[in-house]
Amino acid sequence: MKFKCIIVDDEPPATRILEKYVEQVSFLERVATFNDSLKALEFLNSHTVDLVLLDIQMPQLTGLQLSKIISKDIRIIFTTAYPDFALEGFELSALDYLVKPIAFERFYQAVSKLQSGPKQEVQPSSSADFIFIKTDGKNKFVKLFLKDILYIESLQNYICIHTLEQQFITHSSLRNVLESLPQDDFVQTHKSYVVALKQIESTDNFSVFINNKELPIGATFKDEFFKRIDQNKI
Repeated sequence: MKFKCIIVDDEPPATRILEKYVEQVSFLERVATFNDSLKALEFLNSHTVDLVLLDIQMPQLTGLQLSKIISKDIRIIFTTAYPDFALEGFELSALDYLVKPIAFERFYQAVSKLQSGPKQEVQPSSSADFIFIKTDGKNKFVKLFLKDILYIESLQNYICIHTLEQQFITHSSLRNVLESLPQDDFVQTHKSYVVALKQIESTDNFSVFINNKELPIGATFKDEFFKRIDQNKI
């Protein structure tokens, strides 16, 4: 099976590289290339496409804006020279997020996710050891290393990410941020808490202790949590 894709990027050198990469992947078929996001939108409204390789910094209509308009059945891989948009890209359920210059190996890793089916959830690259957290101000993000996260707390329409040094509050849901974290390293223990497994100091039947902080274990999450604990016990 071949997946039909289009490239949307206003930089000719970038489009040439992506066209070359697509040609080297046996399960991809490039059906069009656009340097104008509005023309790409017109094409998508009348043609069936499986994947859009989409630049973010585009005139008239940005890649992020375009991704919110097109059919949810179309998978998107963002391609950009600006890593600051990574978190927002993941929140928009992008298949992946590639930062230029893009190596072919990284490109192949991203497009291979198409073969896992349309319901595949977005996960950071296995080599990614950080996420970007949107803070106050337009397009202002803070880079946060995963190893520094102790736990994440839900605050209604916001989340608070706790580290040893400080706390980061951003407008998001616990579900969204959990989907953007490596599942092997983080687990939800309560409707209001996600914890880093490596940071757990101890646990009992009702609580998890991290950095001298006691966090509750909810009944809904108890079985799954202790399954994760069992995987690492001796």
